[in-house]
Amino acid sequence: MEYRRFYQSGAIYFFTVVTENREPLLIDNIERLRAAFRLCLSRYPFEIEAIVVLPDHLHTLWKLPEGDKDFSRRWMVIKRKFSSGLPCGTVNASKAKKREKGIWQRRFWEHYIRNEEDWRRHVDYIHFNPVKHGYVSEPQDWPYSSYPQAVRKGWYETDKLREEDFKDMDFE
Repeated sequence: MEYRRFYQSGAIYFFTVVTENREPLLIDNIERLRAAFRLCLSRYPFEIEAIVVLPDHLHTLWKLPEGDKDFSRRWMVIKRKFSSGLPCGTVNASKAKKREKGIWQRRFWEHYIRNEEDWRRHVDYIHFNPVKHGYVSEPQDWPYSSYPQAVRKGWYETDKLREEDFKDMDFE
C-alpha cells in the first residue's frame, strides 16, 4: 500500500492517534504520555494549539515551525517514548519484525488545516470530544483537554459548546 501524506513547512495539522484495539491506556498512563510529549517538544519543537486525551485515542492540533514539516518523526518519538516500559500488546509477525509493541495503531489520521474556519471547526471538535463520547456532560469537566486554556485565550465567548455544531464531523 502506498500511503501519501501532505507535508507543508510551518503548517497547522489536526491529528487523531488511536491505541491498538482501542485499549484504554492513555488516561491510566497520562504522566507517561505527558513525558513523551515533553521529550518530543524538547527535540523537535512545535506548538500544541489544542489537545484532548481520551482513554483510547487523542486528538490534537499542531503548528509546526517554519522550515519544518516532519510531523511523522514527532509521532514516532511520542509513540516510542510512551510505549517504552509498557508490557507488549498482541503482536503479529509483521509488528514483531518492525519492533512494534502493539500499543498503538500503526497509522494516524492527519488533516492539513486550510483556513481559519477549518481551524475553528477542528478546535471545537477536539474540545467537544469527551462530551461526544459520553465521558462528561460539559467540555470544561474533562481534565485531559486544552479547553480551559482556550477559554482563557478568549477563543470561546462562553463556557459552552453545542452538540449540533459537531454532528457532521467524525475523525475517530
